[in-house]
Amino acid sequence: MNLDALEKTLESKIAGIASSEDPAHDLSHFKRVVKTAKQLCALEKARAEIVIPAAWLHDFVIIPKNDPRRSQASRISATEAKKFLREIGHPEKDLEDIGHAIEAHSFSADIEAKTLEAQIVQDADRLDGLGAIGVARCFATAGLLKRPFYLPEDPFCENREPQDALYTIDHFYQKLFKTAETLKTQAGRAEGVKRVVSMKQYLQNLKQEIID
Repeated sequence: MNLDALEKTLESKIAGIASSEDPAHDLSHFKRVVKTAKQLCALEKARAEIVIPAAWLHDFVIIPKNDPRRSQASRISATEAKKFLREIGHPEKDLEDIGHAIEAHSFSADIEAKTLEAQIVQDADRLDGLGAIGVARCFATAGLLKRPFYLPEDPFCENREPQDALYTIDHFYQKLFKTAETLKTQAGRAEGVKRVVSMKQYLQNLKQEIID
């Protein structure tokens, strides 16, 4: 199966898996991650035959953020993704590298990305949590978890430690800006810098609107 045909098969499969109730993990999320992964793959001269299937299948098993199994999600996804790829006749020689790229993409799993392809998939997924789309996804998740936007007494964590289990804006300081610092590829880091700038501008705009 050539890469174009494989992508059609993978997109069809993911369309049945992606959450229609969670805008942060819907089919559009997968498509954005794949698009970014392809861009990084071309810039970094990586193996598309590893990057593209791993990007499509990175969240093959979706586990909610508040589920106790969350840190195992990428390992579970890798195992099930490799089973699926075997079922559709994907070359066995690629499966371990694809599986590793899926395992290593997760922030919570804390698995070192040992190949360039794994670094690209990790960067592509993390970039989707940054920038304008990252802001949208952050608030979408907050809505699902019924989490307030901010602590009125100190919305921007100026005099306290961030607590993103309690307040949405805290997530910018507790995780998202730190995530930008973990990007591995040169192309990913360059894009991450741009996206962090737009997020900080958003917070500045928000500050002007909510603080007297």
